[in-house]
Amino acid sequence: MKQGYFITGTDTGVGKTTISCALLQAFAAQGNKVVGMKLIAAGSENGKWLDVEQLLAASNISVTRQHINPYAFDPPVSPHIAAQQTGVGIDLTVIHQTYQKLSSKADIVIVEGAGGFLVPVNQHQTGADLAKLLNLPVILVVGMRLGCLNHALLTAQAIRAAGLTLAGWVANCIDPQMLFLAENIATLEQRLGCPLVGVLPFDKRIDAQENVKYLDVTKLNCYSIG
Repeated sequence: MKQGYFITGTDTGVGKTTISCALLQAFAAQGNKVVGMKLIAAGSENGKWLDVEQLLAASNISVTRQHINPYAFDPPVSPHIAAQQTGVGIDLTVIHQTYQKLSSKADIVIVEGAGGFLVPVNQHQTGADLAKLLNLPVILVVGMRLGCLNHALLTAQAIRAAGLTLAGWVANCIDPQMLFLAENIATLEQRLGCPLVGVLPFDKRIDAQENVKYLDVTKLNCYSIG
């Protein structure tokens, strides 16, 4: 049975790509054909979008960058502003069609959203509309730092209000100086109402394959995507 997950975060820069790549590696290790998808990329370096490159490298089926990344913009700003600046309209139908093509080729599709769950993607729609269109269970990446409890709980509330399933969450320890880390994780375990899939320690040297050992994808329930 085919599966897919929509990856969102409590904010931008909390490690969605890191977690997405680790999930791809974990599912690939189970013998699945996997592919990552970066719906909207904003912020290039030397003509490349590093998150797109990382997802492409973590996938194990042959696809092009255009297949996994329908929209890419140079400025590292909100998608709707980046699109305005370049005169491009972000059409969710185009994204949905691209996703369907990928899901026909892979057993597992890991779809990484842009920024946080409610980030605007055009003049009228947000990341929540995109997630609803794809109708995938959501995995929430929580960047563990001061303020993350409120951000995580509000995001979980928004996900459920959109009628989507919060399948699990990952604690990504992005602040090595965070006080009472274990207590904060325990608080979210108690209040989020979904499985803790893993806790990634702060270590910039760890790659996606190394991160796999910190995730337990068996805690995720199986959802059909077609």
